Amino acid sequence: MLGFRFLQYVAPNGRLVKMELYGIEFRKIPYIAYMIKRELEQKLVKLARTFKTVALIGARQTGKTTLVKSVFKDKEYVTLENPTHRAFAMEDPNGFLASYKEGAIFDEIQRVPHLFSYLQEIIDSSTKKGQFILTGSNNFLLQQNISQSLAGRVGILNLMPFSINELNNADLLIDSDNSLMLNGFYPPIYDQHIPPIDWCPNYIQTYIERDVRQIKNVTDLIVFERFIKLLAGRNGQELNMSSFSNEVGVDMKTIQSWIGILESSSIIYLLRAYHKNYNKTIIKRPKLYFIDTALVCFLLGIKSEEHLQSHPLRGHIFEGLVVTELIKQRVNKGARINLFYWRDKTGHEIDIIVDSETGITPIEIKSGMTISSDYFKNLRYWNKISNVKSSIVLYAGNQKQNRSDGISVLNWRSYFV
Repeated sequence: MLGFRFLQYVAPNGRLVKMELYGIEFRKIPYIAYMIKRELEQKLVKLARTFKTVALIGARQTGKTTLVKSVFKDKEYVTLENPTHRAFAMEDPNGFLASYKEGAIFDEIQRVPHLFSYLQEIIDSSTKKGQFILTGSNNFLLQQNISQSLAGRVGILNLMPFSINELNNADLLIDSDNSLMLNGFYPPIYDQHIPPIDWCPNYIQTYIERDVRQIKNVTDLIVFERFIKLLAGRNGQELNMSSFSNEVGVDMKTIQSWIGILESSSIIYLLRAYHKNYNKTIIKRPKLYFIDTALVCFLLGIKSEEHLQSHPLRGHIFEGLVVTELIKQRVNKGARINLFYWRDKTGHEIDIIVDSETGITPIEIKSGMTISSDYFKNLRYWNKISNVKSSIVLYAGNQKQNRSDGISVLNWRSYFV
């Protein structure tokens, strides 16, 4: 049985700054009116000055409501989770929208799908920028309705959990990599002081009961939950849908549909294989990553730093931590995700290929703290066949190196903070 341990760390000024529960360190924000500055805010403001409507999508509890209410203080806030508001919008959409002629924030708008068609008429007849701000946590339904009714009329942004840079700027970044992976990056862990061991099971249950249940082609929620747990065991690995079909006992089309739901809900991310073929033997299946490491640890039954340190999948979890930070870097700027991986059938692999306007940058991710010659083997092979001159190793140690063959070695945190 896991021993109970609860420790508190108090700063010299007497404020409680972090606590430790079940061996997992997590930080506590002082009890004041405080919102962690979100990197996406600048892009959100810019789009509101460009488009008549802006939609902020993302997984549940990433802070969408907090952000839009903070940025658009002059707009009336209406949540369609509220039964009264939802009934009004469903029964009399014209009357409902007439109450907000000057604009409003409509939260969880996917709860009233037919409202999008009525919004289209108002938006088309108005010249006002940033009139309506829409948010929703069921991205699958929200994006579907936007594409049907508001395509070309709305600027869309995706709010992800906190980035390492956001936590660092708020002085909330945990020092231990293992603790950071166990805590993850969802806001309630930090601003509501909910230990991840309590928060994660409730989050998964809420996601399945409230979001997945709304999607018609998911009929057996128990099997779907088992499928998510199986996915966690493949975090950081190639996605083999045929294997999942056999293990779960459902057909391939169902697996494809479920993967699509999880991806559009920002629970997982599929890292596509790099498209350029140098030797005709590349792997083309995508790699699967959970957006947040706390969920992976929970689904794998990892509850302490000691357990994580010795877990056979720790390397994959650490790799997922760095990959999702690279994704957040781009999403938080409203930029396209230009990340890929590369692997050939002889076993050579590059964890990340950054394909930008300025060129190609290969990145290797290593969870070890000591630099090894094995860190450079795949990069040197790639550089030789692709004629790339510079590459990067991101690892858990603190020593920095710039090697003569163009390989830079950096602590992974220093690359983001």
